Amino acid sequence: MNSNDFASLALIPELVTNLSSLGYNSMTAIQAQSLPLILKGRDVIGQGQTGSGKTAAFGLGLLNKLDVKRFRVQSLVLCPTRELAEQVSGELRRLARSVPNVKIITLYGGTPIKAQADSIAKGAHIVVGTPGRVEDHLNKGSLPLEELTTLVLDEADRMLDMGFQKTLDAIIDVVPKERQTLLFSATYPPKIKEIAEKITKNAELAKVAPTQDSVRIDEHFYQVVNEKERMHALQLLLLQQGSLQSVVFCNTRADAQSVAGGLKSGGFSAAALHGDMEQKDRDQTLIRFSNNSINTLVATDVAARGLDIDSLDVVFNYHLPRELEVYTHRIGRTGRAGAKGTAHALFQASEQFRIDQLESYLGKQITVSELPPKELASQKPERPVMSTLRIEGGKKQKLRPGDIVGAITKGGDFKGDQIGKIQVMDNWAYVAIERAIAKSALNKVSQGKIKGKSFRVRLI
Repeated sequence: MNSNDFASLALIPELVTNLSSLGYNSMTAIQAQSLPLILKGRDVIGQGQTGSGKTAAFGLGLLNKLDVKRFRVQSLVLCPTRELAEQVSGELRRLARSVPNVKIITLYGGTPIKAQADSIAKGAHIVVGTPGRVEDHLNKGSLPLEELTTLVLDEADRMLDMGFQKTLDAIIDVVPKERQTLLFSATYPPKIKEIAEKITKNAELAKVAPTQDSVRIDEHFYQVVNEKERMHALQLLLLQQGSLQSVVFCNTRADAQSVAGGLKSGGFSAAALHGDMEQKDRDQTLIRFSNNSINTLVATDVAARGLDIDSLDVVFNYHLPRELEVYTHRIGRTGRAGAKGTAHALFQASEQFRIDQLESYLGKQITVSELPPKELASQKPERPVMSTLRIEGGKKQKLRPGDIVGAITKGGDFKGDQIGKIQVMDNWAYVAIERAIAKSALNKVSQGKIKGKSFRVRLI
């Protein structure tokens, strides 16, 4: 048996069997380093890039020690954003599906707190939540943590970046002192080291260096004269790539908003994603990007954590990140699952020192590429292949994807292959549909019925 096989660990049989069915045949580097320590009950500080398998590492540890007969909160996982909290909850449920009666609750803002409190009162084993909403429940006395045995801080660096230090301190003050603490972070700056030393006991460090496949990811660096030329360079590169999906990374929320505005003014299909946005707007933006109704997402690093896009074509560093490790995390969003990827970075002469530092960090020489010809600017940006319809009805109205497809294709006006991704939420549904037929489909669904009922529909 290979030492990297999950079967080599002291996991309960149900977890091992399920891992095999999920196609988890061998541990990733971060899992191989951290899981044996977690299963022994040790406090662990895990450092690894996005996509390295950190969630399964701590998730298997939580589930393996769970006493499902005790309907008490035994584990608390804190995440910086709603998107990441939902992603972590989803992965935990997948890992736990062979273990009967495991109840996992997700807590975040934008959802009625009373409904969450009622759900907790019925009994829960694992709570995954954002710091702000978890603190709200603690203040109201609706989240009992007296029997907590494990505390996890996931993406701890981003939680501190988002200003959650005081909130984290308040939560840590009320959890039992005798517990296992697992802290996972993509980067390990001094402020993370400080909090790690404060909340863990004799923690073991499981560190996996960021990896970069120079064959898989084609990197390009471009020098620009000023900020005006930076925007012009980005537009030229986007024109060159056509309708490929891309993420433009910015260092601040203000930059993300400004860059997205500049692109939209130039006729590009672009949208911002950052922490100042209302949750419903963030959700809608992510849905439109994931279903190919938006070509370019302009995001901060914090907002992009938890972004679940499998086949991202291109990544842009509009500004070089302040931390070297973040560069690797950013470009690692493309070229996944063996596919080819492309990464572009823009910099001014005043930022040459960052290029020098990056060369040393990556262990290779960086050469400056030429921008596409300026004549390209006369072309019109390509539009997304899809548009999105929003139907004011969802799971609570008993709508299913098949019902929506049936309503659109009834009568043979449209074909099923003209419909893309369908996401059904509690009270609404989003439908990706080919741009050329979007308005006609809107009229048909608006004037018709789904499962015998009329629903309000609009084109986003």
